[in-house]
Amino acid sequence: MARVVVDVMLKPEILDPQGQAVQRALPRLGFDGVSDVRQGKRFELELAGPVDEAALDRVREMARTFLANTVIEDFEVRVEEER
Repeated sequence: MARVVVDVMLKPEILDPQGQAVQRALPRLGFDGVSDVRQGKRFELELAGPVDEAALDRVREMARTFLANTVIEDFEVRVEEER
């Protein structure tokens, strides 16, 4: 089995209120020096069979139609190395 990761993030021009809330809270918790925070989602998919270009295309289609809202979010698909 292979693991494919889909990272989903708001597009840069979209306001990220959760990221802003985290950014404002960090100094109060003693964590200084963070100038920006963006919050996102990570999906880990275990695929049965080889991770070839056809399988990655299928995962991209999943991300485009179900995992991400492509109007306001970007996504990246990558194969995670085995540990």
